[in-house]
Amino acid sequence: MSHRLILLAAVMVFTGCARKLPPYEKPIARSQFQRVRTTAYTHTESDHLQHGSQTCIGTTLRHDAVHSAAADWSRWPLGTTFRILETGEICKVDDIGWALSGRNTIDLYKPTRGAMNAWGTRTVNIEILNWGDDHGALAVLSKRSKYAHVQRMMKDLEKHVASNRNTPPPVTIAASAEVPGPALETSAPDAGGLRVRNDRGARN
Repeated sequence: MSHRLILLAAVMVFTGCARKLPPYEKPIARSQFQRVRTTAYTHTESDHLQHGSQTCIGTTLRHDAVHSAAADWSRWPLGTTFRILETGEICKVDDIGWALSGRNTIDLYKPTRGAMNAWGTRTVNIEILNWGDDHGALAVLSKRSKYAHVQRMMKDLEKHVASNRNTPPPVTIAASAEVPGPALETSAPDAGGLRVRNDRGARN
């Protein structure tokens, strides 16, 4: 029996390492206002248990005045702060996820499974309040470069830095913002009351 367990564990490790990255999407332009697809995650999900309530950089996941968010750092670098215009929530990119690599999707941290499922999947309008630092993001990612999803982020980020494109300047966080109509795309809970969501995979 012990040999079978060892073999099963080896197969699982090999499968996890060999799995394909998510389909690649052409990056959307960096601009002050963007329309993006968002999902949600929480710290009690099975793929998050090893990290608990911490982000990939070791800070505590936030859901106070500013909410934590995970993204592909080549599209939204570490530290990028934005406002969701439909809700007024302010979020800061401080995490990554395997399923976000090469994708124009931002994963929003929610403190409970109920809040995560209630958010579902939504396409929303965001206002960039401050762009993160490309070089700082690269420095953090370089420590995790053995992972395929991180390698993809680094490759795109290095291209962006090398192209010498100017990132839009930071804007002052306003006290209020006009909130447009509700998002067009949402996902409903499944029959069991839980949202069916894609595996975010290793955060690392």
